[in-house]
Amino acid sequence: MKNIELFNDHFQNYKTYGIPKAQLIIADIPYNIGKNAYGSNPSWYVNGDNANGESELAGKEFFDTDKDFRITEFLHFCSKMLVKEPKESGKSPCMIVFCEFEQQFELIQKAKEYGLNNYINLVFRKNFSAQVLKANMRIVGNCEYGVLLYREKLPKFNNNGRMVFNCFDWKKDSDTKKIHPTQKPVSLLENLIEIFTDKGDVVIDPCAGSGSIF
Repeated sequence: MKNIELFNDHFQNYKTYGIPKAQLIIADIPYNIGKNAYGSNPSWYVNGDNANGESELAGKEFFDTDKDFRITEFLHFCSKMLVKEPKESGKSPCMIVFCEFEQQFELIQKAKEYGLNNYINLVFRKNFSAQVLKANMRIVGNCEYGVLLYREKLPKFNNNGRMVFNCFDWKKDSDTKKIHPTQKPVSLLENLIEIFTDKGDVVIDPCAGSGSIF
């Protein structure tokens, strides 16, 4: 499997890179929440304690695209970079997008404009929550969301004939240093890649991040 990652590129110059077409595109897109990125995360405060005052992350964006990430440009790029849908079944490409809950609906609708007419919603269940500052809440979020998008035929699917539920367990990386605010567990990414690709297939991560798929 070859992994290709674009860094600091807003999908405008992809033709100049000579990137091979991908069997799987997997991306964690910006959530367009601007300066509220750390709003319910303990990182907003020094050492995670509001008694210590605000940290340097208070009122900051994760990335420069957090307020104006353009989903249409992202989908245009992805639709061009997926391999063509083959005639035989069980070989089609797909893309997996980690996203904010409401972004799922925008992605599903706009993807149809680029030939990605079908979807499967995904849920990633954690055994912890980053919303520790919402002390007045009795229910806090412990899930992340995603969408699997594909054209017409079901994508390539490797699971030895077993069903895969659309809710995946999210296990923290114990051996991987966190270098990115929305870093995904390596084991989770490995699982997804193994299901939807074969050895030698190309995987593109157009949103870079921590480079976990490497």
